[in-house]
Amino acid sequence: MRATAVGGSVALASPPILLNPAKMAASPRPRPASDRLRFASIGVGIRGGELLRAALACPGTEMVAVCDLYDPRFIAAQEYAQKQLPTTKDYRTILDRNDVDFVIVATPDHWHAKIVQDACAAGKDVYCEKPMTHAVEDGFAMVEAANKHKRIVQVGSQRRSSILYAKAKEIYDSGILGQVTAIEATLDRNTAEGVGIWPIPPGASEQNIDWNTFLGNAPKRPFDPFRFFRWRSFWDYGEGVAGDLYIHLITGYHYVAGINAPPARATTVGGLFRWKEHREVPDMLWTLYVYPDFRVGVRSNMNNESPDSTTFYGTKATLEIRSNVVTVYPQNIPSAPEKYPLQGWPSAMRNEYLQQWHKAHPSPSPGNFPVVETAQAFTTAQGYDDTLNHMSNFLESVRSRRPSVEDPEFGNIAAITCHMANFAYRNESVAKWDAEARKIEE
Repeated sequence: MRATAVGGSVALASPPILLNPAKMAASPRPRPASDRLRFASIGVGIRGGELLRAALACPGTEMVAVCDLYDPRFIAAQEYAQKQLPTTKDYRTILDRNDVDFVIVATPDHWHAKIVQDACAAGKDVYCEKPMTHAVEDGFAMVEAANKHKRIVQVGSQRRSSILYAKAKEIYDSGILGQVTAIEATLDRNTAEGVGIWPIPPGASEQNIDWNTFLGNAPKRPFDPFRFFRWRSFWDYGEGVAGDLYIHLITGYHYVAGINAPPARATTVGGLFRWKEHREVPDMLWTLYVYPDFRVGVRSNMNNESPDSTTFYGTKATLEIRSNVVTVYPQNIPSAPEKYPLQGWPSAMRNEYLQQWHKAHPSPSPGNFPVVETAQAFTTAQGYDDTLNHMSNFLESVRSRRPSVEDPEFGNIAAITCHMANFAYRNESVAKWDAEARKIEE
């Protein structure tokens, strides 16, 4: 299968190979009644609704209660579950129930740490939506709680369960890329919906929203529906672009490259250029991370749409994950003697050098090339959903008590990497990770 570079991409002679999703997800086999897992959702906003539907789509699950701070979401949750459910605005009443095996935590980021720690102490397993934390210190407390109470805690960055990224990791681990010195990852959007400028539901007010509970440990403010429904746009409750989009990119390349520690340093530029109404976080962020073995550039731009991509640049080959396709293609740099600098040499000296070079660099035998010879691509089937894979893997961990594919240690490292990007941006400085002190410093 031959390939040629066209405008910086690769033209393949053969169609991409279809990946098998069954290799990455827990088996969807029917479950006996004794194996049924009962759960409650704490938070039923946009992502919370997606996650509870994913849990309900997995065999052997039953939703038994729901918690949210906005009344109409109770109706939405019951419509998803197709039954009447006990409802509450106090998540602690969920944790007091004996019929809850696990909880989905899909609240604003600033509530994650408290709820996850309380859930672990109450003996509940937890699926916690990304990013795992709102502050660096939160992550270590969450890891400690999961370990202390021996609970399964999985962070909801679904690329960790993606067959696309599993294939990329297989290619990366094979060594055929050579030495990887740079990674580039981008995830851009160019719509109001994409940037989180969502409509405020008609009739939303303090009569049907528990505003004081929403604020939690954040600064006290008068009721503001924009802060409640667009909380990702405000530093008090979320991590902005980094926590919303960077976290997907970081999860992906950390998984593929086997990264198990935050970067040493981060430098960020960005700004708020376009989506300024009811928003204080930037709509464009660009970060350069320093890892021991390579450098990583990460970008999210809310003002121009481009394909979601993560690229690993190796000395022998390039690995690209673009949208739903993984492609590996060679550098196509044949081994050859240097000719340009020989122009100033006498012919006898030049000929002697060339003879010695060819003797030291014999041509490899056919089929024994140490580099990628041709491009190859892999893709997912139409409608493939890595969120469902991720939920299935979580449920399998709950049943087997084996560690989650995205345990809190992994999730914490990814979240710290996001915090470093924001720290560098907000302080206009270089963010440095102090592993001994477990904090970010300038």
